[in-house]
Amino acid sequence: MKPDIKPNKGLKPNKGKITNHIRRIRLARTDLTQEQLGKRVGATRQTIIAIEAGKYAPSMELAFRIARQFGVPFEEVFQFDPDG
Repeated sequence: MKPDIKPNKGLKPNKGKITNHIRRIRLARTDLTQEQLGKRVGATRQTIIAIEAGKYAPSMELAFRIARQFGVPFEEVFQFDPDG
C-alpha cells in the first residue's frame, strides 16, 4: 500500500523544521554544561547552543549521539514539524 501523499501542485514545498528538547533534558536529567555535552558528543559548545536555540539542525549522527548521551529515545529529544 502506498503512503497517502498529496501532490503539491506548483506550491513552494514546505521543508518543515526540526525541534528539540535538548536544553530541557540536559538541565532536568544531567548536570552537564553545553560545553561538557559538546565534548561528550563530538561537537563544540557553540554548536550545542545553536541546536538548543533551533538555529541549527544537527546531522543524524550527532542527533543520535546526543540522544544516546542522555539515555533516551531519539524521538524524546528531536521532533520533526512538517508545518514549521
